[in-house]
Amino acid sequence: MTPPLGVILAGGLATRMGGGDKGLLLAGDKRLIDHVIDRLSPQVADLALNANGDPARFADLNLPVIPDSIEGFAGPLAGVLAGLDWAAEQGADAIVTAAADTPFFPCDLVPRLQLATEGMQHPLALAATPDPKRGQARHPTFGLWPVALRDDLRAALQDGLRKVVLWTDKHDGRTALFPDEAAFFNVNTPEDLARAKDMA
Repeated sequence: MTPPLGVILAGGLATRMGGGDKGLLLAGDKRLIDHVIDRLSPQVADLALNANGDPARFADLNLPVIPDSIEGFAGPLAGVLAGLDWAAEQGADAIVTAAADTPFFPCDLVPRLQLATEGMQHPLALAATPDPKRGQARHPTFGLWPVALRDDLRAALQDGLRKVVLWTDKHDGRTALFPDEAAFFNVNTPEDLARAKDMA
């Protein structure tokens, strides 16, 4: 299978952390975003960062910084769309997204997502982990997204859609189940950051 392009989603508002860029916070001897880059870059053909505001604050990463094209804070789907538009310019068929505040996601994220979408005309899948109450919990910032559906996604966002799973379900999106419930632990609070430092 051809490796997709990778897009790190860093466009969130980080309200529970007091604002700013969560990805630039330290967890151990590296920033959260450095952990994410180290895990995602070996799995993809090329990498970009979706972030809004002044791109200069990410200059040391030496990655293309692509802002949302949808006005206002439209959530992760706006970042996915920005990534799909960037991928289309590169002539790529698909992207895999990862969140900038989730430093320890699986090192086999991409192949597992690709395996889950075998046989699909437009490969679309979200990562999931076991959930005692619901059977499985989907992780909407970790997914494989087809460039072919970018205009459909753009129209949905312009119509006000914000919930990732409503759009993926509409297109019969699949899930790739990862057995470790903590695999997609993300940093939302100062307490989470302390835990991430311990895990690092």
